[in-house]
Amino acid sequence: MSQDPKKRVLLITTGGTISAHHQSPLDRAQYCSGHYLGEDFLKALPEVSKRYDITVKNYARISSTEMGSDEWIMLKMAWDRALNDDGFDGVVISHGTNTLEETAYFLHLTLKSDKPVVLTGAQRPFTHLSSDALSNLYDAFLVATSDSSHGKGVLVVANNRIYSARDVTKTATYHLETFQSPSAGPIGSIEPDDEVHFTAIPMKCHTLNSAFSTFPFLGVDGKPLKLPKVAISYSYSGAEGVMIEALLDTHYQGIVVAGTGAGRVSKAEEIALKKAQQQGIALVMSSRVGSGHVVKIESYEDLFIPSRDLNPQKARILLMLGIYAGYSK
Repeated sequence: MSQDPKKRVLLITTGGTISAHHQSPLDRAQYCSGHYLGEDFLKALPEVSKRYDITVKNYARISSTEMGSDEWIMLKMAWDRALNDDGFDGVVISHGTNTLEETAYFLHLTLKSDKPVVLTGAQRPFTHLSSDALSNLYDAFLVATSDSSHGKGVLVVANNRIYSARDVTKTATYHLETFQSPSAGPIGSIEPDDEVHFTAIPMKCHTLNSAFSTFPFLGVDGKPLKLPKVAISYSYSGAEGVMIEALLDTHYQGIVVAGTGAGRVSKAEEIALKKAQQQGIALVMSSRVGSGHVVKIESYEDLFIPSRDLNPQKARILLMLGIYAGYSK
């Protein structure tokens, strides 16, 4: 009786705390990101190498704060090729947790495959005494090779939980349970017997069902095309609108406002935003609160597009892609 062939998985590393080195195994705060590579992860997880046919691509060794649209596009192209042309069954990406949700959401909207793509990271360095790195990586491989993960878009795995890229966000600076989906909750979990157990299905358009997955992102020279520049303006008590005013004479094509409460700004900010609208800058209202919906507010007339339940950083990505695709209100 022949054994089933091993599933092929592409492991892409990008740096972050998960790959960090520090002087003391007790130090949670001072470390150098991007020290360890994918090969080091696999040496520490021999069970994974025995179970799957893994190819490692060490893409970058950077802090996730350095990830931008150029990096997103190059990663998208690499993953499209791996999933559609190279015959991989799934992809695991190790990533810094600070902006992991943004990379995940961009890919969630642009990848052209229904195969599993799983991002994971760590709150504590790879060699820390109580690091979550190997546990999260192991779980990520389980999810990326599970048949039940197909068609669910890009997934984020951390702390034995599975989240949709659209809804997940980082909520704590150092605590292990940092990733949460405040408005939706996790969509699954990894159980003690390695079962990948889903309890929900992402309902919003993603990957193959997203209009953005069909758009070109590379120029004829093979380099990433520039996505529109979109800024985030953070509202606060007594805000004078100076951040918005500073953006008016730049090349920004959109502004996402992290409004107070359910999407409110000061009078000074409203005046500045009306100037921005007159200059053709697209405006989206989100909230700094962290959960809940932002809806259209009549007193603001048609000044904003409401972000609904997208946080400011996710709304920024959707607005960038919307402007790039030529969409209007």
